[in-house]
Amino acid sequence: MDFLTFNSTPSGRAKGKTHIIIVGAGIIGVCTAYYLTKHADFSPETHHITIIESKRVAGGASGKAGGLLALWAFPQQIVPLSFKLHQELSDEYNGEEEWGYRRLTTVSLEGNIQRALENEDDEDDEDDDEEEDSLGNGQPLQKRRTVTKNSIKHQDLHSHPHLPVDLNWIKGNIIQDWSELGGTDSTAQVHPYKFTNFILKKAIESQAVELILGKVEEILFSDETGAAEGLRYIPTKSVQNTDDFVEIYGDQIVLSMGPWTSKILPDCPISGLRAHSITVAPHNGTVSPYAIFTELKVGKNKYVSPEIYARKDEVYVCGEGDTLVDLPETTDDVEVIKEKCDQLFHYVSKMSPNLSKGHILKRQACYLPVLDVPSSSGPLIGETNVEGLYLASGHSCWGINNAPGTGMIMAELLLEGEISSADVSALDPSLYFDASVLLDD
Repeated sequence: MDFLTFNSTPSGRAKGKTHIIIVGAGIIGVCTAYYLTKHADFSPETHHITIIESKRVAGGASGKAGGLLALWAFPQQIVPLSFKLHQELSDEYNGEEEWGYRRLTTVSLEGNIQRALENEDDEDDEDDDEEEDSLGNGQPLQKRRTVTKNSIKHQDLHSHPHLPVDLNWIKGNIIQDWSELGGTDSTAQVHPYKFTNFILKKAIESQAVELILGKVEEILFSDETGAAEGLRYIPTKSVQNTDDFVEIYGDQIVLSMGPWTSKILPDCPISGLRAHSITVAPHNGTVSPYAIFTELKVGKNKYVSPEIYARKDEVYVCGEGDTLVDLPETTDDVEVIKEKCDQLFHYVSKMSPNLSKGHILKRQACYLPVLDVPSSSGPLIGETNVEGLYLASGHSCWGINNAPGTGMIMAELLLEGEISSADVSALDPSLYFDASVLLDD
């Protein structure tokens, strides 16, 4: 992004001002910076924000997630607020054009793609356009074709439900059941990478935000009070020289590092769950706006559940998570297993002729920040039990959904000392771990 200028060391612009340091330039850190700059109590004359990022903006899940927004997401303490803020941001900045914001329908499909394998050869002989209309639209559009003896027999033996008329890029004959999870009143989508970079651009326009490229190694505490007062980091360009530390000091420190939070706070119960995904260019251009959750039978006792999100110019597909590989040091070190990505394409190609004749644009993987606490699904939002040290992390699969709400909540807490937009007392970090153990080291 041409508007981004990263420094290796602090610029000195924070001198004499309230200095807020945010670790992590993912969607949570960026939204926190943005809503700080929009808060009535914030002024570039009296406040300064430094964002420290080890590699690049939205380099992790913030750039590789599906981008589904839903009013039925969790936790409900912040979901309604965040869903509303997503709409407001889109209205203000033309989100439909800038980051692919749009309302859509979300459905759950249950199917058997073994049928697609059995009929694959016959289907390949059909006309492409006619095939998509007939297979995806159920009974109403089947009237547009000549009903053959075989198709009548197929209907008799396999009474499959009629899919929505405009979901014409999914084969109706492999679907055994489906249900609507949400309509345009309750579900939407964004392109996370585009959204994060755009919102960061708006924060930078305040002239109160600077970016530092560096890998944070340690939190610095006051010898007198025990409060967090700064960070020690290695500039990314000097990462080979581990003695090349830089110290930066601030009044408030916010950790929005996703699954990397526990690298700095060892007692913090947030871990990483790796998820692979692909983006696919459909054969026939755009497809109708649907988010699709699936349960597909692929063997006698085997099922897979890829998620499929139609974007304006591509289709995003992700699979189930795994913990086969430990969290790496940075987002650049995330291992992508090509076979897992190709398997995703193999599965969805059996559901859609348009996708099967398309091609993969990206193969990627990222780590979702998961809270390892039985009594809560996360995230953790608020001040820890160490003065001046704040946490906004552990958003699981709903980080994109809940980022604006988290950003606004954090801005209120940092500038007002209390939160008024939502009751997030149950998400208080101090309820789940003791950050002060670092003081004993």
